[in-house]
Amino acid sequence: MLDWHGSLVSELRSLGVDRLQGIEPSAFVNDWRRRSMRAIVGQVRPAFDMDDVHLRALDETVAHFGIPALDPTAQQQLWRGWHRLRAWPDFPPALARLREKLPVVSFTMLPLPLVVDVSRLNGLTWDAVVSCQMIGVYKPHREAYDTALKWLGLRAEEALMVACHNFDLNAAQDAGMKTAFVRRPLEWGPEGPPDPHPNRSYDHLVDGFDELVTAVFGG
Repeated sequence: MLDWHGSLVSELRSLGVDRLQGIEPSAFVNDWRRRSMRAIVGQVRPAFDMDDVHLRALDETVAHFGIPALDPTAQQQLWRGWHRLRAWPDFPPALARLREKLPVVSFTMLPLPLVVDVSRLNGLTWDAVVSCQMIGVYKPHREAYDTALKWLGLRAEEALMVACHNFDLNAAQDAGMKTAFVRRPLEWGPEGPPDPHPNRSYDHLVDGFDELVTAVFGG
């Protein structure tokens, strides 16, 4: 739902070219994302959340690219950029259409304050938000999916997991949920996503969220 790559590239460029030290913003942002994901995926009752991970991974990325340490103001601006992510343009209207007939829930590894901020920024309205931060167990552990379903009072076959990542959809499918793969070829910018194609058979395979609405409602 969120164009993290484009949003963070814009945040990085807003610091000024002199701070980039010749580094390609897209490469910097993608490295930051990879480090963050490696640090949070699969965690069980960690003493930190995704906000903490984003801050630590930012410092690691700066060091990796040989950039002088950011001053506190620049560091905070970049880090807080995760709370200013813009949604993909096709997502907000699709979300609103889905909510006309179905409850929609954000089931995410992102911390609750971040979800609140980006939802308000992009005009996104959810029926509920379930963060792995609340559960204490992060995707792709089965416990995370089972707990979310339990909290929502749903049987697995009544829920549709929507994502553009195989690891999330595969875990949801293993938990008995229906699945929808939304292709996002520009999710990682020009580099392209690490897993652009489904590696399993999912219930829906679509090129955008408007197409997802059609697939879900039919016609």
